[in-house]
Amino acid sequence: MSSRILLHRRFAHESDLDYDAGKHDSSKYVNDPIHGYISLDGQVLQIIDTPQFQRLRHLKQMGSSYYVFPGASHNRFEHCVGTSYLASEVVKGFALRQPELGINERDSHCVTLAGLCHDLGHGPFSHVFDSEFIPRACPGMTWSHEEGSEMMLHHTIDENHIDIDEGDIKFIKQLIRGSSQPVGDEKMFLFDIVANKRNGVDVDKFDYIQRDCYNVGVNSSYDFQRLMLNSRVINDEVCYNAKEAFNLTEMFHTRYSLHKRVYSHRAAKAIEFMIVDALLIADPVLQISQSVTNPQKYQLLTDEIVRDIERSPGPELREARDILARIHTRDIYKFVDEFILPADLAPIANSAYINEAKIAGYRSDNDDFAERDVLIDFCLIHYGMRKDNPVDRVSFYSKYETAEKFPISSSLISLCVPEKYEERIIRIFTRSPSKRKQIQGAARRLMEELSSKIVASSSSNSLAHITPNRGLTLPNNLSLSPLKKRRLDFDM
Repeated sequence: MSSRILLHRRFAHESDLDYDAGKHDSSKYVNDPIHGYISLDGQVLQIIDTPQFQRLRHLKQMGSSYYVFPGASHNRFEHCVGTSYLASEVVKGFALRQPELGINERDSHCVTLAGLCHDLGHGPFSHVFDSEFIPRACPGMTWSHEEGSEMMLHHTIDENHIDIDEGDIKFIKQLIRGSSQPVGDEKMFLFDIVANKRNGVDVDKFDYIQRDCYNVGVNSSYDFQRLMLNSRVINDEVCYNAKEAFNLTEMFHTRYSLHKRVYSHRAAKAIEFMIVDALLIADPVLQISQSVTNPQKYQLLTDEIVRDIERSPGPELREARDILARIHTRDIYKFVDEFILPADLAPIANSAYINEAKIAGYRSDNDDFAERDVLIDFCLIHYGMRKDNPVDRVSFYSKYETAEKFPISSSLISLCVPEKYEERIIRIFTRSPSKRKQIQGAARRLMEELSSKIVASSSSNSLAHITPNRGLTLPNNLSLSPLKKRRLDFDM
């Protein structure tokens, strides 16, 4: 007689494995620091055990942040496994609690694989590659890691002869891309699970927020497990119990906080500029950017590209090697200044108004910095839906009316919520640390002039000037000499 093993871990349900004497158990279990034991079987294992997926072990989840936060050593590999697990758990939960949804094996299978493969297309140092390097290496080219994921999904399936129906592959790609509009005859609520375009509440965020907080040592104040348990599908949309409204608010605030404190950390951004400079110098030699359309080449492109540059003896890569050597000795590019723009002045946050040449044009008579010394970062941080509150786009239900969905105004959740949900920050960096004071003065003169012109040309009296942050003002007697390292005397 067969016996059924019950897995009672968090919201896991009955195991699909029946242990008969003649059956072979092909499942594997991994112990994840975030989700505990995760069961892997079937085509999930087939995809994981491929060179294309194993490549994710060599891509840092948090990119250049690892140079600042030593705990941020986790990789895309474990994030994708975790996202796949959560996607599977969500679908299983809906199937168990709402059998009327008609969730079938194909639905569960495709959503699970979409979670597993959603980041297959990330390049070296994650978002640094598609957001910073590719736009500079290939001006005018519109390419994203989501497109890379679709390319690598096809490549993984073809190269490893994985038997997946072509219609299922198309569905998985659509789930990775996400959609807020109906897609053929597919169940619309399934698109809310991995890449939710309606409001941003999805298992991708559940995993990376919790995983990143855990690894960098930042406390997370929201509970994604409660969200998963207190969700149901109403009118083809994933909705949440009204009592979880503040929990969702905390999730988006945690996302904002991670971007503000960790992902856009000044030193991490400075190192990011250095990595991009090195890659741009090496690109004509190593043809890095051309790999985005060639899956065979892209499969070999990981964070190890910087080690390839460092190991190269060729004189054509000497400048790139020198830049990377500066990272190792902590002689990094320096943060100069930042300006948080009032909403009325947001239109100037682009290179038409603020660029390296314009800052160089505001040099004083004694300044000797060049345009090449200046770097500008247009930083946009928000709660996930630009200027909108993403919780306003979430549908809720009451425990007394589980078949009706409705929105909840933020004023009914808490009066201590932000008035604005996005901020634009212009940050100035320099490749030449000795020129920081000069560049800061020129940048502030430019920003003051821009601010004054806009205020003067406006009929409104409520426009705010850009005020420099006194806490960032560099002193006139700023020491520019590097700190001498103390030599240890072992003959004491």
